[in-house]
Amino acid sequence: MNIQIITIGKLKEKYLKQGINEFLKRLSPYAKVDIIELPDEKAPETLSEQEMEQVKQKEGERILSKISPDTHVIALAIEGKMKTSEELADSLDKLATYGKSKIAFVIGGSLGLSSSVMKRANEALSFSKMTFPHQLMRLILLEQVYRAFRINRGEPYHK
Repeated sequence: MNIQIITIGKLKEKYLKQGINEFLKRLSPYAKVDIIELPDEKAPETLSEQEMEQVKQKEGERILSKISPDTHVIALAIEGKMKTSEELADSLDKLATYGKSKIAFVIGGSLGLSSSVMKRANEALSFSKMTFPHQLMRLILLEQVYRAFRINRGEPYHK
């Protein structure tokens, strides 16, 4: 399985990089995982609704340029469907079974994802009703993808 994590913004925090690298290493026997970091749109602290939409649109164009037509896209969004770890594992297993070997998880910038990215997404996934920093979501997502592969193979994983 080929998994892309397409994300807006650069990761600066050393502790997050270490955690992400650990899960990339753990995932390597199960899947090819690529993280594609795209620059966030520079914008002032306070934005009008129209300016926010413009920022999301520009970031969305960057995201969409990295997605091939045969990729199953899962957008991470607060309004998405919440799943248990077992349900995520089952979803990934079904995608593989039905020939969807290219999966892209999309993590937007601080303003979220554009409507064009949400339209392209095959599904929207929510990890919580709470808002998390998009940098931290990379680590949480990788851990859950790793957990999903362990579940699907019946391998032990600490709880």
